[in-house]
Amino acid sequence: MEVLVVAAHPDDELLGVGGTVIKHVDAGDSVHVVIMSEGSSSRYGDHMKSELRCAARRASEVMGSASLTFGDLPDQRLDTLPIIEVTQQIQRLVQEIRPSVVYTHGATDANRDHTVVSEATWTAVRPYSAPWVKRVVFFETPSSTEWGMPLTGKALVPNFFSDISQQLTRKLQAMAEYESETRPYPHPRSLRALEERARHYGSLCGLEAAEPLVLARLVE
Repeated sequence: MEVLVVAAHPDDELLGVGGTVIKHVDAGDSVHVVIMSEGSSSRYGDHMKSELRCAARRASEVMGSASLTFGDLPDQRLDTLPIIEVTQQIQRLVQEIRPSVVYTHGATDANRDHTVVSEATWTAVRPYSAPWVKRVVFFETPSSTEWGMPLTGKALVPNFFSDISQQLTRKLQAMAEYESETRPYPHPRSLRALEERARHYGSLCGLEAAEPLVLARLVE
């Protein structure tokens, strides 16, 4: 089975569904990851672009992804682009890879790049354009999803959980490759906090560790 993960920035693919990606790989699926933004210019300058790409490649090797694609769009400025440009990049990959399952950001994050990618992906996998996509899933992004605007009625409320009890250690190993993106505890992107988060979600459904997800579309 072909699986596509559409992430806005380097490390989002791990924060959201790193354990689930590894579980797909363990099951024999081919997982393709696309990172839409270069992820560096708004915070570090262009000099970090190559370092982040190297980290993404190392993390991808730990997870066992079949392919890794970089969109190279401007970091934290995706909302300055016509949405059709972002959508068309994703749509080209959807047409090429023909995934059965697509994972991407939820549309309620504080990070505007995440919401743009979510909207563009949802359009790129519309049924009459990509009828082979049978499952569309939204993931949370620690340090962004939980910081969404309060009192708006918008929140990512998981409606199913991915059991990553056997994959959590490798998820943390992959995240450790992103040295520039991890933070000291108790930041949500610290390795300890990511483990605690997975343990917490696991405890909600009788598992040792889980990733919270929102099933947006399922065709059976």
